[in-house]
Amino acid sequence: MAKIRVTQVKSKIRRPQNQKRTLEALGLRKINQVVEHDASPTIVGMVNKVKHLISVEEVK
Repeated sequence: MAKIRVTQVKSKIRRPQNQKRTLEALGLRKINQVVEHDASPTIVGMVNKVKHLISVEEVK
């Protein structure tokens, strides 16, 4: 399965609670924090929900 690297680039301050919880569920707690996940449909859906707060790149 493909892997993706997710980096938080914007703050979660003044965002709706569901977006804050989505970032927490992805494992992102600070700006510039990086986590790697498998590109499962669940993770991709979470990424799409907060795509304006994160940066995503594919890991080879």
